[in-house]
Amino acid sequence: MRTLFAVTLALLSVAAQAQYPNRPVRVVVAAATGGPDIVARVVAAELQAQMGQPFVVENQPGANGMVGANIVAKSAPDGYTLLVYSSGFVINPAVHKSMPYDTEKDFTPVTNLVSNGGLFFAVANNIPPKTLQEFISFARQSPQPLAYSTPGVGNTWHLAMEVFNNMTGIKMTHIPYKGGGPATAALASGEVQAMFASPAPLMPHFKSGRVRVLAWTAAKRHPAFPDIPTTAEAGLPQYKHDGGWFALFAPANTPMDIVEKLWKEVQTAEQKPAVRERFAKLGVEPVADSPADFKKFIQAEIKAYAEQVRLAGVKPE
Repeated sequence: MRTLFAVTLALLSVAAQAQYPNRPVRVVVAAATGGPDIVARVVAAELQAQMGQPFVVENQPGANGMVGANIVAKSAPDGYTLLVYSSGFVINPAVHKSMPYDTEKDFTPVTNLVSNGGLFFAVANNIPPKTLQEFISFARQSPQPLAYSTPGVGNTWHLAMEVFNNMTGIKMTHIPYKGGGPATAALASGEVQAMFASPAPLMPHFKSGRVRVLAWTAAKRHPAFPDIPTTAEAGLPQYKHDGGWFALFAPANTPMDIVEKLWKEVQTAEQKPAVRERFAKLGVEPVADSPADFKKFIQAEIKAYAEQVRLAGVKPE
């Protein structure tokens, strides 16, 4: 009798998964408005159209994404609560002494949505520098330390600036915000003087003329903004920094057929010309790698960023 009951439950589970999704899916973005939020909404709209159920995006910023991530880690592993997170996901273990979840054990990697390629170095319009070298001189001579904004402690933007500070001998004051949107808005309003940022949340302020972008941290110029020099071209040849990524996760133990289905639907969405065009305007590149490949990528990133944190001199808090 018990065997029959177990088989019945297994068959019901398979049937439910085959019908996935049959109700709205909650997509938790571990950030305020900004890069991952914009990408999440583009992808969620496509998944909703393709799969016939609402994919409802919900911003849960705080603690460099750990607030949103913890919500998903504690959710039922049924595919109806998903997480969109930046590369801060793999940096947090190196910069926080304690966390409310286990980065490797409490999540199932679904797919890497997009790669940022590099970061832009931008300054507020209320300071005079027009080039990267002018900014370095200005910051060194400033009687008071300049301030820079980030989406929180221990993310890609934060590490980029700390490495930059160490390399140039500048000491700026870190002002963390609850997401890329508020952090870039702080630069646009002149609350802070500088930042490294992903293209998506920064570009609206750049296009409106509210901030100046002085350099791009990748090896080659950004194809959408070819007039902006690389950091090497701007006079800092030893400085390069990866821009990080935005990715999709599910709670640990989510059935793999659901995970695979989500990955394939994301793949389909990101092959659409309209989506690729939207991503190009945001300055990001679609990835949509398999769950198995993305898991290996995450494991490698955790080790790589731990070394970056050490080199940047960021102490765990």
